[in-house]
Formats: sequence, C-alpha cells, structure tokens
Amino acid sequence: MKRIKYRKVRKVQPNYYEYTGAYKNDPVEMQLFTYDEQGCKEYQKVQLDVIQKECTSPQNQNTIKWLNIHGLHDVELIKQIGDLLHVESFIIGDILNTSRRTRIEELGNDILFFSVKSVLPEEEEGSMATEQISFLLKDNMIISFQEKKSDYFSHIRERIRTGVGIIRKKKNDYLLYLMLDAIMENFFVTIEKYEDRIEALNMQAKTDQRADFIADVEKAKENLNFLKRSITPIREALFNIKNDEDEQDYEVIESTSYTFFTRLHQKSLELLDQIEYDMNSLDSASNFYYSAQGQRMNEIMKTLTIFSVVFMPMTFVVGVYGMNFDHIPELHFKNGYFYALGLMVALALIMIVYFKRKKWF
Repeated sequence: MKRIKYRKVRKVQPNYYEYTGAYKNDPVEMQLFTYDEQGCKEYQKVQLDVIQKECTSPQNQNTIKWLNIHGLHDVELIKQIGDLLHVESFIIGDILNTSRRTRIEELGNDILFFSVKSVLPEEEEGSMATEQISFLLKDNMIISFQEKKSDYFSHIRERIRTGVGIIRKKKNDYLLYLMLDAIMENFFVTIEKYEDRIEALNMQAKTDQRADFIADVEKAKENLNFLKRSITPIREALFNIKNDEDEQDYEVIESTSYTFFTRLHQKSLELLDQIEYDMNSLDSASNFYYSAQGQRMNEIMKTLTIFSVVFMPMTFVVGVYGMNFDHIPELHFKNGYFYALGLMVALALIMIVYFKRKKWF
C-alpha cells in the first residue's frame, strides 16, 4: 500500500496543472451514455467533438448523459472537459491532484463536485490499490473521472443498457448514488479480505512465537487505519447531504434522492464500525501474544530458579568440605566421599519432592 502524500503542484502559469497520480502509461479513453426511459445510446472511445454535439443537441436536452473518463494524465483533455461544463479552474486542479481529501462542494446552484478515494485489495497479501474518483454533476449530465480503467461500474452500465430497475427513470443524482454505492462495496470487499488475514493472525497469536508476528499485526493495523482515513471523509460528505435534506441546499440533488444518500451514510457507519471491531481484534491478538510470551518467560524463569535452589545445598556441602582446615571431623572418614555424595543427592531429592507437593512445577 502506497502512502498518500500531499503534493503541491507548482504553477508556473496561472492555468498550469499537473496530474499527480501514478497511472500515467495507460491510454486515456472516454465512454458516453445518453439515456432516458425509452432507450439509451452508448459511445465507446468517444471523441470530444461527439461529446460536445451530444451535449448541445436539442434532441438530448431531457436525456441523462454520463461521460466516464479513464485516465487523467492528459491534462489538456481534462481542461477541455472542464470548459465544456464551465467549471472553475481550481476544480480541475483538484481533479488532477490525487492527494486531495474526499469532499463535496457545490459550485453556484447548478454544479456539484464530489471527489472520493476508492480502494481494492491487490493480489499481494497486505496491499491495496488506491484510486481517486471525481464526479461533476450539472443539469442532466454527470462526468466521472477515474485514474485508470477498471470495472467498478460495469453492473451500472449493464443496467442502463438493459433498462433493469429504475435507473433510466431517474436523474443523474441517482446515477451518482449508484456509483458511490459501488465504491462503498469495494471497501466492504477490501475489509472482508483483511478480516480473513485478521482471523489468521488471531490463530497465530496462540501458537506463533516468532518475533516478527507483531510486525505483521502492526502492518494490518496500518492498513485498517488507512481504510478508516479514507472512509471518514466520505461519511462526513454524506452526512452533509443527509442533513441538508430539509433545507435543500444542493440544487443538483432532487428531494426524492436524499433517502438514497442516507443509506450510503449508514453504510459508511457500518464500515467504520467494522474497522473498529477489527482493530480491537488485532489489539486482542497483540495482548494475547504478549501475555503468552510473558507466561512463557515466567515458566522459563521458574524452571531455572528451581534448578538453582536444588543445587544450592549441594554447593553448600561442597563449600564446607572444600575449606582448607586440617581438623575437619569427617575429613578422614574412609567412605566420607560417598557419604558426602549421598547427602547431596538426598538433599536434592527432598527438595524436589517438597516442590512437587507444593505444585511449584
């Protein structure tokens, strides 16, 4: 997992922008859907002139238009898309700067800007792919900006093509809800994969004595904290939409669609609750590991102490008969050596039996 760092783009000229993400090699592709309740048209690898024609055509005035862009490194193209919607230049800069925090912002009364972070687990264990996805809503049009080509919204495209559900009966705010819901589902998928890893770590805590076990736990905690930092601003943005239902502050969102965003806010709370639970599970695994290590150390110290105490009387006997005096009473016994050995063995056996009865080992 790559840590997201804020990058300040140096503007040599007032309208100079730079894409700060990592996906700069794939070609930029655009896909356009125009649809209403009666039908839909789809354009693959569409060019900008076709987009302008479809957006300005009087016949498409009441149709919903969804332009999806894969790839942001063609800065000039992104600027032209912004000009098409008459978007402020700083919003274009925020779309290209992928280190920005998730946020929602209304520009005037007719444009809504929403930028979020999306994550998915990668094949490599303990890593995840991060992507910034931005949305612009204006009139009957919605534009989604993705850093790379992915299949986050493939099921939404299929709904539009087949007319399943109510998607072709709703405006672009409902389409925004569906895409945000797909991004939230990616968080659920990612957390579910990490929960398998957390369960394995909890099992290892009971048997694993490796020194790098704690390093594995801390890495899992770091990933969960990253997910938490990604979800928290989404929750805040959805909370703003949910709370503005009565005042109708967002003109682009219809009053009948607020209930959908309330559901998304509830999902964000569920995600954060699940992350909190997983963090507590990792804390429990760490505590159990440290307790087991401490218990193991206590057992070792107890064993060494018992051995030391058992040998203390022997050491005392050896010390007494090792003194350099001529008139030690037992020094000239014929079998004194064997008597001394027997005494030491007897003392050791007596102490072992005593410790055993006390259940000290």
